[in-house]
Amino acid sequence: MPLALLALAVGAFGIGTTEFVMMGLLPDVADDLHTSIPSAGHLVSAYALGVVIGAPLLAAVTARMSRRTVLIGLMVLFVVGNTLSAFAPDQHTLLAARFLSGLPHGAFFGVGAVVATGLVAPERRARSVSLMFLGLTIANIAGVPAATLVGQHLGWRAAFLGVGAIGLVAIAALALLIPRDRDRDRAPATGLRGELAALRSLPVWLALGTTVAGFGALFAAYSYITPMLTDAAGYAAGSVTVLLALFGVGATIGNLVGGRLADHAMRSTLFGGLTSLAVVLALFPVLMRAEWSAALAVVLLGAAAFVTGSPLQLMVMEKAASAPSLASSANQAAFNLANAGGAWIGGLALAAGFGATSPALAGAVLAVLGLAVAATATIVDRRRALPGRERLVAAHVPGRREPARQSG
Repeated sequence: MPLALLALAVGAFGIGTTEFVMMGLLPDVADDLHTSIPSAGHLVSAYALGVVIGAPLLAAVTARMSRRTVLIGLMVLFVVGNTLSAFAPDQHTLLAARFLSGLPHGAFFGVGAVVATGLVAPERRARSVSLMFLGLTIANIAGVPAATLVGQHLGWRAAFLGVGAIGLVAIAALALLIPRDRDRDRAPATGLRGELAALRSLPVWLALGTTVAGFGALFAAYSYITPMLTDAAGYAAGSVTVLLALFGVGATIGNLVGGRLADHAMRSTLFGGLTSLAVVLALFPVLMRAEWSAALAVVLLGAAAFVTGSPLQLMVMEKAASAPSLASSANQAAFNLANAGGAWIGGLALAAGFGATSPALAGAVLAVLGLAVAATATIVDRRRALPGRERLVAAHVPGRREPARQSG
């Protein structure tokens, strides 16, 4: 694998760290800015909103630019956003800074996925995407706990300065390791309208819908993993941080395995991952009855969910071949919609009084929905390919000259 993928992974590590570190620092931020924790929670939403808006927008408006230049520019924006967060004097300024920090998130992964697949042979495309995403999963193991620890001991502002420093390292790595001859590897110069037209395809929307449903299943459970571990499994609150690191371990394993398998059979890997996710979530009420099985459940949840990451990214890119950067970035927006929607659905199950593990069961339903959408996408693809095959067969059947002329 090219060393240039390391530069993409470093950027992904920084982005993954800043996305999740706010959740661990909310009490510190709320206390320092003299606001309530629920009010400070809007800082998480501001970042997610930045991702959803910035992912397709930045990918579309930079479509004619060198992808190497775009990646470096996105990381510059990332550094600016995190630096402004560190020096924000009040909550309103911090909200704006967090929104700014989220803008480059989806576009970086979207454009980065296109660059990563262009650096390797066709049979290693999924693996290259998984190696870029490796930075994101490792952020959950090391980056987020480390930044949270820094924030708790040196102040939350120091944590965001540290994340900004990671961004500077990523900029240097991108400048040094992404080959300069890739500057000529640009998306077709179809203009903004042409880029957006690529998203009108039904297969693209079915692929995005699979992402929303599949990862919505993950976040329906993961958003409420702490009460599951404490109320159902009996863990002390202080143990949750270690268990969340186990989730990162599972996600890393699933990401690497999924990338390798998807290079051999993309759809089979996707269906297998979604099926595994549905089964794991359905077993949560049983697995959460003991501490050892609860820890196993956390690892399996991360592994099953992230097996689907690479095949979903590649599927969207393939369905929008004329605008892969835009479609790939839109898929990142879909991930964040899954985050918000899954958390909302899991919360409904919890608020209805169905028990601490009920969000996981709601997630299992979403995983089955993801399977249904993926199956629909497969049927649509086969039906769209059918006319071409029929014309090919007709061309070789005596007496069927009209279809033969049409195929020519």
